[in-house]
Amino acid sequence: MTVLRRTVIIGVIAFLAAIAGVFIGRVLLPGPSHTGAELHAVLHDKLTLDVQQHTNLDALEATFSIRRKALELQLRADNARLAEAIETERGFGPRVAAAVDACHTTMGKLQKATLEHVFAMRSLLKPDQTAVFDQAVVKALTADAR
Repeated sequence: MTVLRRTVIIGVIAFLAAIAGVFIGRVLLPGPSHTGAELHAVLHDKLTLDVQQHTNLDALEATFSIRRKALELQLRADNARLAEAIETERGFGPRVAAAVDACHTTMGKLQKATLEHVFAMRSLLKPDQTAVFDQAVVKALTADAR
């Protein structure tokens, strides 16, 4: 068997294995959870919001969108510093530990900002609307991670 033929066969096998891996991964592993979208669907589809509630909700969403984007960009920067620290130290050294801590701090800020946003949205609701919203929040936080 020639080297070229062997290389082609190995290439085809590797390609087929990659396709099979992607297929198996998509079938067996769940897609990402969209908890925020589910909460907003409850607000927009299951609750009958009045005009003032819609106006206030739009303002909250615009403000939070900016805050969330800033924190997500910070987390990307933190992850880049972590990657650089890992590449430099080649082990779990002080730079890697500090970079991990920075990532966790930013993740915590994002989680707190998200919860503040959830409670701000809840504050716009009338008493008869909060029960449905609260159930959606609990469901989002306790849903199986399948």
